[in-house]
Amino acid sequence: MAQIRQPIVTVAGHVDHGKTTLLDSIRKTSVAEGEAGGITQKISFTKVPIENVKKRCSAIKEYKLDFSGFLFIDTPGHAAFSNLRKRGGSLADLAILVMDINEGIMPQTAEVLEILKINKTPFIIALNKIDNVSGWRKQSDNLKESINLQSANTKADFDEKLYTIIGSLHHHGFNAKPFYEITDFTSQLALVPCSGKTGEGINDLIMMLCGLSQKFLRQRLELGKDAKGVILEIKKEKTMQYAEAVLYDGSLSAKDEIAIASFDEPIIAKIRVLEEIMPISNKFKPVYQANAATGIRMQLINSEKILPGMPFTVFKNNLNEIKEEFKKETSKIHTDEKGIIIKADSLGSLEALMVLLRQENIEIISAGIGNINKKDIISAQTNLNSNPKNAVILGFNTDIDEEVKESDVSKIKIITDEVVYKLIENLLKYQKEKEDEIKRQKLLSLASLCKLKLLPQYIFRNSHPAIFGVEIESGRLTPNTPLIDEQGNEIAKVKDVQENQNKIKEAKRGMQVAISLPGITFDRQLSEIQTLYSDLNEYQFRNFKDNKDILTQDEIQTLQKIAQIKRKVKPTWGV
Repeated sequence: MAQIRQPIVTVAGHVDHGKTTLLDSIRKTSVAEGEAGGITQKISFTKVPIENVKKRCSAIKEYKLDFSGFLFIDTPGHAAFSNLRKRGGSLADLAILVMDINEGIMPQTAEVLEILKINKTPFIIALNKIDNVSGWRKQSDNLKESINLQSANTKADFDEKLYTIIGSLHHHGFNAKPFYEITDFTSQLALVPCSGKTGEGINDLIMMLCGLSQKFLRQRLELGKDAKGVILEIKKEKTMQYAEAVLYDGSLSAKDEIAIASFDEPIIAKIRVLEEIMPISNKFKPVYQANAATGIRMQLINSEKILPGMPFTVFKNNLNEIKEEFKKETSKIHTDEKGIIIKADSLGSLEALMVLLRQENIEIISAGIGNINKKDIISAQTNLNSNPKNAVILGFNTDIDEEVKESDVSKIKIITDEVVYKLIENLLKYQKEKEDEIKRQKLLSLASLCKLKLLPQYIFRNSHPAIFGVEIESGRLTPNTPLIDEQGNEIAKVKDVQENQNKIKEAKRGMQVAISLPGITFDRQLSEIQTLYSDLNEYQFRNFKDNKDILTQDEIQTLQKIAQIKRKVKPTWGV
């Protein structure tokens, strides 16, 4: 009879919805209080033996379970880590999606739903923070009974929140019901109302995990012969470097060599020290052999160039076979002929980011793991001429190298964030602004739209030509721009625009420059005038009017003023 391993359960959801507190309640520890800012800083795994589960939930004692406990993976507050991958699918056998019942589906919740759907990962939803429902009191150890015994107002509030979430989930393609109403777990999504803070509903959540694992996952949990795992993080402690990993299949010995996938050749590394996570603890102990599923830490003799999120397997002089297997995994990172550059902190993060970007029709020319570096900047610069809105580097949960921070990257847009939906939101906003700016520049290059304030204290020559100072109050001024006054009188065409005695091709809003106007005598023709405007023909006016959504507010006002001036002479002008 095949040996059954522990199910791997990932806990994911929107930031601040209480994932770690909920997990603490299951494992009866207190990790959340020690986290910086109350937000999980790193992936951590917890091994919970079935004996501890049974202590926490006595009703389970009546059931025969084939597995020896759970390996929980607590993830940071963004979607990508629910995309932790192993060969053949998701690293997680099951997922708990934690959702604040009072807030419902938030942007990160929607992302996690999308990733779980794509990966076909079975999951249940923990509707957390029921203790924050107005007037809520624990009325019974039986959750369904406790819900029914709430006051009329509290029950109505609870029902409204519950059915709002059920409706939202329906829009995402899920048939969701409270766990106590489910008749078919293969087609219905279970919702478990609970509170990580008070512990109410946690026993029901544990019961659901055990029942689903026993009934639907048994075949998936059969232990294979060869050790297989995923590198989660590379950590340094003093002079030592460790690889933290999840061993999801087989047995790994301290004397084994392992092959780790990379974007190039597999990395072959000998294990110097093998350690295993201790039950309900964040401490490791040295072991000779570790059996899946478990969290391990390896000190490797060759740990250079190892990337987080990459799969590994035991090496038995079968390099060609391993290469083929790994190629399937890394080939998912396919790029386009054009697009932006993206960097992430692990393979799983990179895959998830690519999935979500492609849903927004964003093309990706280059994708990698690690910090944003000088090479990325050089790659992004090639987009400046062909498509400036793609001269962007996205960094998901990554840092920027010091040499990049110190260099001139003014023309390249670097956007970083630890939350994937904010990253994509900021990218789309930037690209829209850049697109509008490019259109605006193109529009303004066809004709100058501007309002000039005359600076009579700066008259450099009175005539032949008149040279004097102006301030650009709106739009942009270029040589050869025809000017009119507020009465619609034609003044002259600008011959030159100068800044600090140097001729320039354009002057933008806010700049003070000198302009030269041939055929004008300043003290006779301009001394009583305060403002000049660019003279537009009707075609130019309509072109600006049709594209006013990309003009600034002051440019729109200038356009309206020019129309008023021109209509003094011809009432139907521009209509």
